[in-house]
Amino acid sequence: MTREEIITNCKARSDLFRNIRSFLSQKDFLEADTPVLSTNLIPEPTIENFSTVFDNGYNKKRQLYMIPSPEVFIKQLISKNIGSVFEFSKCFRNAEQIGKIHNPEFTMLEYYTMDSDENDNIALTEEMIAKTAIPGTPDFVLAPFKKISVHDAMYTYAEKTDLDKLQNPAKLREKARSLGLPSIPSSESWEDTFNRIFINFVEPGLPKDRPIFLDRYPQQINCLAVREGNYRRRWELYIGGIEVANCYLEETDKEIISDYYRKEYAVLCSQRGITGTVIPDINPSFPDFFTSDYPKCSGVAMGMDRLLQLEMRKKDIGGVILFPFSDMILTN
Repeated sequence: MTREEIITNCKARSDLFRNIRSFLSQKDFLEADTPVLSTNLIPEPTIENFSTVFDNGYNKKRQLYMIPSPEVFIKQLISKNIGSVFEFSKCFRNAEQIGKIHNPEFTMLEYYTMDSDENDNIALTEEMIAKTAIPGTPDFVLAPFKKISVHDAMYTYAEKTDLDKLQNPAKLREKARSLGLPSIPSSESWEDTFNRIFINFVEPGLPKDRPIFLDRYPQQINCLAVREGNYRRRWELYIGGIEVANCYLEETDKEIISDYYRKEYAVLCSQRGITGTVIPDINPSFPDFFTSDYPKCSGVAMGMDRLLQLEMRKKDIGGVILFPFSDMILTN
């Protein structure tokens, strides 16, 4: 980058972060500052993690993990009933694509709104983006937001794929083949087949002239969002065809969270031996934070580099990161 480009990028990032801090502070959110190194993580088999070793010569060596999200710490803070909370955090995900919207190290904004659900956070997120955008932000980032369910998006953009009628994995695979998707193994999971259809038909079909809240994801995609029938109370925000944010009505039932930990950790362990796979330690007592007085809350994770990329009209995420990973591995 030239000197002028560095100054422009630094100023845009500073302005956006300052605006969001001010916005959330005025909404009575507390700003947290949690570690980027952790002794344990929430089990998420779809995420590859970075690991390192703590070794100071006086204590027992200990494997540590670079967080893919501050969630593992923030949910512990919420258990203390401190109110709504947010954090800008450096996050790390291994085996990420290195491309226009991916960097293995990135900045995440997470904000958890107490006594609220995912619909409340739709309104808050739309207001926040509108009121904190930097000068020159294009209209497609700020245009009136639209909400559509995943069911309706699949029906509209994937040739009338009706998820309610395709809860059986074999039927969904049959539908995928009818759409022209090749080489689908007969053993493929419902989730993997859904993702094939979603990536090939829904994501390319979503309108790009306005932000889209894609609401109610299938219950088969296991996560810590509250389940309701065939779906989970979760949305993702797409702007210009790029996924920018993810939101849950957070699950607070201790037994459900314990079951999630047990099942997802088993899936992680089944990946042991795959080259490069890090199997992080988990905290078996993590579900114990979810006592009967754990507050109802809705949490959003927003990729700040992607949002800044869109607001600055950059075609590549490297255009808003001073030292993009792609440059480092090519020059060192």
